[in-house]
Amino acid sequence: MTNIIKASSLAIALCAGMSTHAAEFTFSSNINKDAQTLVVFYSQDGKNKQFKALNKEFKQHLQRIIDIENFKGDYASVAELIAPQNSKYDRILVVGTGKQKELDKARIAKLGGNIHARLLGNKVTTASVIFDDVTGLNNNAELAANFAHGANLRDHRFEKYKQKANTETISYTFDVTNTKQTQKTYKVLQSIQAGVFLARDLTSEVATHMTPVDFANAAKELESLGVTISVLEPAQLKELGMGALEAVGRGSEQGARLVVAHYKGSNDAPIALIGKGITFDSGGYSIKTGASIARMKSDMAGAAAVLGTVKAMALAKADKNVVAVMGMAANMVSQFAVAPGDVVRTAEGLSVEILNTDAEGRLVLSDSMWYARKHFNPEIMIDVATLTGSKVGAVGNEYAAVFSQDDKLVTQLTLAGKQVNENLWRLPLGYKDALKSDIADLTNVGSSGPGATTAASFLEHFAGDTRWVHIDIAGNALAKKGKDEVSAGGTGFGVRLLSEWLLSY
Repeated sequence: MTNIIKASSLAIALCAGMSTHAAEFTFSSNINKDAQTLVVFYSQDGKNKQFKALNKEFKQHLQRIIDIENFKGDYASVAELIAPQNSKYDRILVVGTGKQKELDKARIAKLGGNIHARLLGNKVTTASVIFDDVTGLNNNAELAANFAHGANLRDHRFEKYKQKANTETISYTFDVTNTKQTQKTYKVLQSIQAGVFLARDLTSEVATHMTPVDFANAAKELESLGVTISVLEPAQLKELGMGALEAVGRGSEQGARLVVAHYKGSNDAPIALIGKGITFDSGGYSIKTGASIARMKSDMAGAAAVLGTVKAMALAKADKNVVAVMGMAANMVSQFAVAPGDVVRTAEGLSVEILNTDAEGRLVLSDSMWYARKHFNPEIMIDVATLTGSKVGAVGNEYAAVFSQDDKLVTQLTLAGKQVNENLWRLPLGYKDALKSDIADLTNVGSSGPGATTAASFLEHFAGDTRWVHIDIAGNALAKKGKDEVSAGGTGFGVRLLSEWLLSY
């Protein structure tokens, strides 16, 4: 039985020019003998049968090369043979998978991304992958599907502004033990990929073409998947008392928007995902300086991630009730912009003295969190935001920071992150006294203490009695270059983490 899956088949181009090309995967019970490249796997445990599909002379030649190279099968190690004897293949890659007891879907997805990048670099267009005897902590179907998942995630590119975009990709044939189960597993991953690609493209898009209105229009494309979209404009925000969100958008011509995307796959109490959507962050009157300002188009990556997650759930037809609430604004400088020292009133009723206009993300989140609680009464609320430089100083860009008083949720989300290589590191809440103001209920920056923590503690004022988690993805949203299963540009960080958690919760 053979199943051919084009990874783009579930994708919907939500903005003109966004990338839709993708690798192609065939899951079969046989290898493709006409492919340019053959990929085989070799574990550290020495229990390898992957060469059984090859003829005797070629197996002996391959084993001799492995012995000469002293190839041990260490994880991610590669032995490459060019124009091998007794073979029609141009090249053969022997890929180390490490110890079987350590090989899980996270490690195999990384491997898929890196092998795909290597093959692309070698201008390979067709590859046959002998996968039927690869085993580990997950079954063969899960490992094969996640290897393909990693390859396709790495394949994604945002090149709409290049004069000549690179459209080269690879057609794979996988020899697996169970084609039907592999296809079923990969189909779910396709849905998640589509959500990741949406988040990546929204994040990579330049700020002048990804305004709050542009983002809202992109969200409306999900209506074709059965997602209910609503958009609140500045006048409506004022009427609802959402003074914090409205104030942040005041300096731009379009003003702020609240975008709500609701996928109701069940009648359970909803899970609310709150996304920070600053489409460009100049810092306002507390203006940013230096080269980092060019990366501030990605300050809406939290909103992109939660919208991408809703898309993933809708495509997967998951039996989940998920609503994404996204506060969107461009934090700009103008005669109408909020000024340092101004006081705004949130929909929660708390007043906030704005000591720094560059601490605007927590303002848009505060009103977004209130709206989610007021209008959806969620069981759980998770906000995702590129919130603080302090977070980058604390845990770098290989981890996102997680804050919550809910130990169970932190444990669940941390485990989900490990499954998909979107790792979390818990940081403490606290230092609320540092948010005291002489003239308002709160200041928007702490007078002391770690910045990532005081920002999280500010948000805690707006969680009410709802189970709540804050995830700070500052530093995780953009990648300067490709690595593992992440391509250069917008990363879509958070979509796989939240999807993994939702599908297992």
